[in-house]
Amino acid sequence: MGLMFDLHCHSIFSDGELIPAELVRRVEVMEYDAIAVTDHADASNLDFIVPRMVKAAEQINQSGSTKLIPGIELTHVHPDQISRLAAKARELGAKIVVCHGETVTEPVIPGTNKAALDADIDILAHPGLISEPDAQKAKERGIFLELSGRKGHSLTNGHVAKMAKKTGAGLVINSDGHAPDDFMTQKRARLVGMGAGLTEDDVENIYETVWQVLKKLF
Repeated sequence: MGLMFDLHCHSIFSDGELIPAELVRRVEVMEYDAIAVTDHADASNLDFIVPRMVKAAEQINQSGSTKLIPGIELTHVHPDQISRLAAKARELGAKIVVCHGETVTEPVIPGTNKAALDADIDILAHPGLISEPDAQKAKERGIFLELSGRKGHSLTNGHVAKMAKKTGAGLVINSDGHAPDDFMTQKRARLVGMGAGLTEDDVENIYETVWQVLKKLF
């Protein structure tokens, strides 16, 4: 088996169905190496979610083979507030900060992608029809662009992969899972990458590259 991890999913602390312990156990039997739980947050609940996920990770990571990485997804936050909330998430202990990008399936405020890429985030989730300048900024800042396994958000995966290849921006493949059936097997995750127009080698390079970053978090 190759590397397998997911850096964008949700628990009962936002709109997911599972508590962190069950979520980790579900993917542990699927032979995941790590998973980041990145519940939806804005200024109203950021300070509630992150400390609890940090505590969950401290307990869960004492045992078991799948590591839980405490994270957060800044969601439908006004572009003017993204940088401040990303910094606050770091202060609270989030090791993976995701920002909800300009997916074509939701009314995200224009300029969200650009503001997120100026902030201290790790992943721009489902960035929709991201512009070449924004993809270039992701490359320069070491921010990963997401290829999504989630219905709707995945509509622009091919465009995101094309922009990443053109600019050299990094990619990550995530489920955006909310329910047990959303979590992808290793085979399905690889198909998401190849379905976006990448080669099998390209996809494996994604996992190897991101893993080098993740190893520093454990």
